[in-house]
Amino acid sequence: MPSEKTPFYDPVPPTYDEALASGSRRGYSWGQSRSSIDEGNADETEQQSLLHQTENAAGPSRTLHGYRPPTAETEDETSSLGSESDIDDGEEAAQIRREMQEMEIEEPSRPRGSVWGKRIPFSLSLPKWKWSWRPRLPRLRIQLRSRAAEPASNENENENENQVNAETRQWEWPRVNSMTMIIVFARLVALFVVLGFVYFLFATGFFNGFDTPLPGGMRIDPENLKHFLQSNIDPLRMRASVLHYSHYAHIAGTEGDYATALDVQSMFGRANLEQIKLDEFYAYVNYPRKDGRTVQVLDRDGKTPIWTAKLDEEERGGETAGRQTYAFHGLSKSGDVKGPLIYVNYGSRDDFQKLKDKNIDMRGAIALVRYYGTQTDEALKVKAAELAGFAACITYSDPADDGFLNGEVAPMGTYMPDDGVHRGSVSLKGWVMGDVLTPGWESKKESQRVRIEDAAGLVKIPSLPLAWRDAKVLLQHLKGHGQKVPDEWRGGVPDVDEWWTGDSKSPIVRLQNEQDEIERQPIWNVYGRIEGMEQSTKSIILGNHRDTMAFGATQPHSGTAIMIELARIFGNLRDRGWRPLRTIEFMSWDAAAYNTIGSTEYVEQALDAPSSLRENAYAYINLDAAVYGPNFQANGSPILERALVRALERVIDPNTNVSLKHGWESRKSKLEGLAGGSDFVPFQHAAGTSSVDLQFAGASVPFGSSYDNFNLVEQVIDPKFVYHSLMGQVVGFLLLDLADRAIMPFDVVGYSRRLISWVHDLETWAHEQQGSKGGASVISFKELRDAAELVRSNAEEFEKWELEWDHSVLTSNGFEANGLGLQRIIYNDKMAAFESALLDLEYGGGIPNRTQFKHVVFGPQKWSTYDVSLFPAIRDTVEAGDWDLARLITSKTAAILRRAATVLQLGNPSTQ
Repeated sequence: MPSEKTPFYDPVPPTYDEALASGSRRGYSWGQSRSSIDEGNADETEQQSLLHQTENAAGPSRTLHGYRPPTAETEDETSSLGSESDIDDGEEAAQIRREMQEMEIEEPSRPRGSVWGKRIPFSLSLPKWKWSWRPRLPRLRIQLRSRAAEPASNENENENENQVNAETRQWEWPRVNSMTMIIVFARLVALFVVLGFVYFLFATGFFNGFDTPLPGGMRIDPENLKHFLQSNIDPLRMRASVLHYSHYAHIAGTEGDYATALDVQSMFGRANLEQIKLDEFYAYVNYPRKDGRTVQVLDRDGKTPIWTAKLDEEERGGETAGRQTYAFHGLSKSGDVKGPLIYVNYGSRDDFQKLKDKNIDMRGAIALVRYYGTQTDEALKVKAAELAGFAACITYSDPADDGFLNGEVAPMGTYMPDDGVHRGSVSLKGWVMGDVLTPGWESKKESQRVRIEDAAGLVKIPSLPLAWRDAKVLLQHLKGHGQKVPDEWRGGVPDVDEWWTGDSKSPIVRLQNEQDEIERQPIWNVYGRIEGMEQSTKSIILGNHRDTMAFGATQPHSGTAIMIELARIFGNLRDRGWRPLRTIEFMSWDAAAYNTIGSTEYVEQALDAPSSLRENAYAYINLDAAVYGPNFQANGSPILERALVRALERVIDPNTNVSLKHGWESRKSKLEGLAGGSDFVPFQHAAGTSSVDLQFAGASVPFGSSYDNFNLVEQVIDPKFVYHSLMGQVVGFLLLDLADRAIMPFDVVGYSRRLISWVHDLETWAHEQQGSKGGASVISFKELRDAAELVRSNAEEFEKWELEWDHSVLTSNGFEANGLGLQRIIYNDKMAAFESALLDLEYGGGIPNRTQFKHVVFGPQKWSTYDVSLFPAIRDTVEAGDWDLARLITSKTAAILRRAATVLQLGNPSTQ
């Protein structure tokens, strides 16, 4: 196996003198270099401040005057009961100590604290005492009878001998007679009677009639937690993470990728997370060969090359990075083809249709298309070319879309330079999720696989990406061939004075794409967690992928840096005695750049586990390109909008001096559902886990190119890592709200109202489609409307219970009344189960021809992966003109909504 790369943190522990000099446990904390040990003093000040806040909130301190807990080096027998500065108290304590020693009574150990013991919240900054109690057998002191019958004359002679014998005999066990046995037996019987009575009280639920403290009232004050989180996020640590993870190439399954997996595993360990695991899967991937890729213009005979593309960028990584990744398409098809070149604008189906309408023969030709535009998914550009009869496809970045015509190019700006190449995957990620050879089941080493030629997630023609530097020559060779393009087809490549489509008589181009294809390539996910104290099986998951086809400073390592920083902070909280009510999981995915493989294989494996992910995963937070600009954006399930807005309200953008909530509401933003293209896909669309995807977005970034490196982030995108810090706060608050609030902050009423609106929009759209396609009869949406109304009605009635719970807790002075805790847990379970109930889990269910996508409300559009499709199964069948199937699926969807509505009903908790 490849060796572990040097991590960004200083792995050398401090010397003994340095550790003592720090004055604080946090003086030499996780990931901290020796040069920053002095930070411990500032941290200590912050901790003490937090302690005072907690004491003020909880009431006056109850510590005894002069009491000072023993240090780790102090033994019970020698520790002082008083303060050295208080002479009188010290003498009194010493006297008490002497009396206890004379009576041979052991000083009781300090009892271990329990988060369930008191309602007064304890402070984050309370010291962590070592457990000092040592088990020991009691001393037996037995008084022996004196020898009164001995002659007095012998008393002086045997005085020393008697004293020695008496001291020796006091350690001997007493003689056991029948009376002793009876007494011991009687006491044992009494002990068992008492224990049995206590067990009877608990077993019969006798104590259920008493109020129990509210979980939130027995632990750290939530405001203190949020303050601790906000004040401990360190931009310099996140800068170090981005620098470390993006300074060498690490495509999934390579040595660099394995090194990053070990680094994340090590980071999780240093953060003191629990159950850290490196999980291995075996997936189908491809890798480029240096001499296996060619794009050439051939002479008229189609044999001799007259021009050859450079293909790769100028070296951007430097010596520390080794060789940067060759330009290629992930999961592309191997091949070596020749054909006439034809320009097809953005490569959408409409663009290919326009060429067909112009009677341009596309069979056996090579398509030249540009990124972005009316078709944002490069895989669907290649697929559309395949369906139109092309033999191969070339994609390029045009300066009109993401180059110098829009602003400063990298490395001084965020737009693509002339040699920039957008590497990406051409897997059909909106049709098949995960490993394309194991669709629907996990790709372990022994797993069965479909044949490559039968894989529905793969395109059937080869493709390669180009920089516009190379595409310019191809466009120049098209002059005079085919027809002049319409104005909207003209790009911004300089020195192309005329734009032509090309035709069957265009110059012959050769595209060679010979690559390494591996069906069972190991990839590595890394997991860590903090166990919940009330519902340990229920989890809130934070995920981010680690692999990239270039250096990936913004995508994905802005997200990686934030996740690792939060793991450090939450691990620090755990060290201080805190635990959330529900489990928090941190997950680093692999092979996402190919087809969200790592996350999908995990979900497919977890769905088959005895403890199903559908039942136990409450929410999933996704970080990918988390920071590549200043504008906050979010997409996700509407059920999470309430929690998101709460988080945004607390975070202030220092550049605008207003909260992120203000910006969110001023743009009238809403969580409108998730489409495809990132690691939330298997959670939302296959497991029914309510998910959200977060980012600070910008106008453009050279994603997939070697220009997406650390220097671009530090010098242009986020120089002081301000937005990395803001995103860390948003995600941290979300985790606290979702994992540690007594009642989950889910908004089922908001979700239900959005459903009604979406049904209305669907009906309007379907009638327009049916009119244009000439449907035999109008589809009735009444059943679907009624089902959405039922969901709304049940949701509004369901949410009333939370008001009752609030009232009960307030009137009980922070205590949960009889049975209320159990009802609260059931209430949380039902809210989380609502999203899972929106899955079509019948055999063969899901979106037709895309059956891995099970959610009836959300999904990626079939021909626009990154755009959400609402009620995707209905829309797909309407677009296909299959009206009978559309009516059947509409009725089925209504039944699934009615089933979800029944979830939002509270019965007798004891029967559920």
